[in-house]
Amino acid sequence: MVDQSPSPQAEAVGSPHRHGLLRRRRLLMAVLAGSVVVTAAGVGSAALLKSPAQAAAETRPPAPDVITAPVERKVLSETVVARGQVAASQLVSVSGAGVGGSAVGRSVVTKVRVQPGRPLHMGQVLLEISGRPVFVLKGALPAYRDLRTGSRGEDVTQLQKALAAVGHSTGGDRVGVFGPGTEKAVAAFYRAIGFEPATAGADKSDSGSGAATTDPAGSGSVVPMSEVVFVRSASAQVDDVAAEVGEEAGPDLVSVSAGGLVVNGSVAAYQKGLLRPGQKVDIASESTGQQLTGTVQSVAQRPSGKEKGGEPQSAEGYAVRIRPTGKLPASLVGEDVRLTIAAASSSGSVLAVPVSAVSAGADGRTTVTVRKAGGDRRVAVRTGMTADGYAEVVATVRGALAPGDQVIVGVDTRGDAADRP
Repeated sequence: MVDQSPSPQAEAVGSPHRHGLLRRRRLLMAVLAGSVVVTAAGVGSAALLKSPAQAAAETRPPAPDVITAPVERKVLSETVVARGQVAASQLVSVSGAGVGGSAVGRSVVTKVRVQPGRPLHMGQVLLEISGRPVFVLKGALPAYRDLRTGSRGEDVTQLQKALAAVGHSTGGDRVGVFGPGTEKAVAAFYRAIGFEPATAGADKSDSGSGAATTDPAGSGSVVPMSEVVFVRSASAQVDDVAAEVGEEAGPDLVSVSAGGLVVNGSVAAYQKGLLRPGQKVDIASESTGQQLTGTVQSVAQRPSGKEKGGEPQSAEGYAVRIRPTGKLPASLVGEDVRLTIAAASSSGSVLAVPVSAVSAGADGRTTVTVRKAGGDRRVAVRTGMTADGYAEVVATVRGALAPGDQVIVGVDTRGDAADRP
């Protein structure tokens, strides 16, 4: 076996060469490490140091996004939204003033004949004041004077019709003239309800039209205006009873409502000019979910806001009455409802775009800008009615605008679409 390990002499001879090689390797490693450090520093400096052009480019806001909307074919309808309350078409407050006349010492409630919520029939006695009745009859005119033999006028005609409706004919009396037949009918009516008719002497105001009375000294049966309450409809009911036996007969003793249910609403001054009788109305009750329809019956010409301290209140409204298309359920009386009134409408479906899509140039042309993949295109249009933020448009060139086309309505400068919430 041959021993191949170097001899001490050989190792000793190679030692200087080995030490030199190790030094060169260390130097190379140091150079490489320094290069890495310098390179890293350069990269870091490059990241921190930017040219003015590069800095401006990086801080420039993103390009604005164009906002578009589709061209639609639709019926345009301008609506007015208001609030209203369901109530009877006529509300009457019954007062005890003047009942019994000068024949009574005190005007006090002596009997209450009705209850709240109960229906009324024509000729029914509501209450008694100082022993005299207060009853209800059908008629559009409120009682404004005592009627007796010789009285003439529309209110006499109304009384004659009301008496006939409860079964008491006025015989051969002329229409509008309180004659013997009307006097007999009055006496018969009073006795039918359990009272003697009132009587009185002459009254120089007996002619409603200004004509002279035929019997200025007559003293037959009389219908005192304080004893009769006229309502416009035979469909009436008692809403409230405040009268109590023994109390002074003041105002608001009994509240009566008559006629079909209507909706009484209010609109602001700027909305009033949009409304007119006959316009269609959607009536919605949020509490019950009921959806009904109606029409505008009347629009007040003066604001209903009352003056306070000599100055008109700022929140003035104009009264609007809505007549339902059908009969409203009685459960809605007093209900607050939403009214959507169709103030104006196009005659049919029209091409429509958002109002913001329409622009007018210096040359007077009205245009919209259609956004296409190949570029934007301006289309000249004629405009029609506007409603609820939309405008009716008709392209001056046939076929230049169609439903579904995207028109520019604005520019979003907030940033890229991906950055917007």
